[in-house]
Amino acid sequence: MASQNNLGYIVIEGSEGQMRGAALAADMRGIPVDFRYTDLVKPTRLERILYGSSLDTYLKEELMLESLLDSIEVDPSLWLCSDGDLLNPLKVTGQVKAVLISDSNHAPLEAAGHVEATSEKGVFLLQASENGAPLRLEFPDNVRPEEIKQAAEILTEAAKSMEEFRRLYYRYQAGQINKCLTQ
Repeated sequence: MASQNNLGYIVIEGSEGQMRGAALAADMRGIPVDFRYTDLVKPTRLERILYGSSLDTYLKEELMLESLLDSIEVDPSLWLCSDGDLLNPLKVTGQVKAVLISDSNHAPLEAAGHVEATSEKGVFLLQASENGAPLRLEFPDNVRPEEIKQAAEILTEAAKSMEEFRRLYYRYQAGQINKCLTQ
């Protein structure tokens, strides 16, 4: 039976008070099911004065993140973000599981799905697939063990589904599927 899990990807980029953002929900094969974005936000001179050094935080967390979370129509099982500063606001604002994923240079762990704590607070390694280095997962403050376990299960399932999709795509590229369809 197919899973109903979806992954959410959120990016907010920019600096000096000029930012834009996007949110994408994709199924476990990596196929988009919803996409939202913001136009470039340029605060006025008055807003720059009023917000001062907290302008970027206000734009990222309160204006853009809330807008993107409110507008996306699919509720992802897990949000992936590229900015560690968004982890806690995602958890608080969206009341959702969120994780920052990055590559690691660590040797492969025991098997796909294996999770290992690191010396860094809130940082774990996940062997998402049978091959290659594990992923580095950074969670928001006060993450519960069951949230880590759920995130690991979702990411391992996604890695497996996307790997199957990749193999199918490569067979298509090699002409193997076309031969089967025309016979």
